[in-house]
Amino acid sequence: MSLRLIKLNSGSLIPSIGLGTWDLPRHQTSDIVYEACKVGYRHFDTAVLYGNEREVSQGIVRFLSENPQYKREEFFYTTKLWNNQLGTNETRRAIEEMIEKIGDLQYIDLLLIHSPLPGKQHRLQAYEQMQIAKDNGYVKNIGVSNYGKHHIEELLTWPQLRFKPVVNQIEISPWCMRTELATWCLSQGIHVEAYAPLTHGYKLTEDPTLAKYAKKYEVSPAQILIKWSLQKGYIPLPKTKTLTRLPQNLDVNSFTLSDDDIKEIDRPDAYEPTDWECTDAP
Repeated sequence: MSLRLIKLNSGSLIPSIGLGTWDLPRHQTSDIVYEACKVGYRHFDTAVLYGNEREVSQGIVRFLSENPQYKREEFFYTTKLWNNQLGTNETRRAIEEMIEKIGDLQYIDLLLIHSPLPGKQHRLQAYEQMQIAKDNGYVKNIGVSNYGKHHIEELLTWPQLRFKPVVNQIEISPWCMRTELATWCLSQGIHVEAYAPLTHGYKLTEDPTLAKYAKKYEVSPAQILIKWSLQKGYIPLPKTKTLTRLPQNLDVNSFTLSDDDIKEIDRPDAYEPTDWECTDAP
């Protein structure tokens, strides 16, 4: 099952769907990632906060070692700096530790600042070290997560900016649409990665509109939400620890939501994030 590739502003290609790995049982993470590789996943999203960078990379490396017809360049590995790792020395050390953890994976495809909460000075110091890591080849692309418009503008107007952020990873679902922010990011050439696109399962079984369209297209409610995100122009990062759902969450090419379908699924007046909110931080 092949995924569409999206070109980032750096020229790199990123698969259109990624596997989120937050809160996967650590003792199962490597096996889940390995099985995901087998069914066609090529994009994996982790973070220092998740505590499973080593396990995620091990799953990919195991698949590559057993399947030499596939190349490292076909896989896209993302991780994120946590709040206490932002700063000149802190970020430099953190990147060194990240590279050590991934072993034979060799490099990080995308490194993000996980949140803007540590403040402007720490954000910009971290970004400078990320730019240096990109210069050195340890990191191929850099970007941000949970950033509001003012945080991104801070970067875009920063005199030391050499590499524009390629993505802003934010929570997006029909119940947390963030339309203004997402549209603005896309207008700046910054792709939007949608984390928690399945609302951590909170809406999957209780929403009648999802049930209606799942029945109409003979797919799961999760597939409806993933397709909704893709058709909005985002890069969804659905998470599952259930192996049987791995191929299902990738299999969204057999149907297309109409404009009317999307309008009915949209909840523009809702604001129900399932995770933290810091896009409005100073």
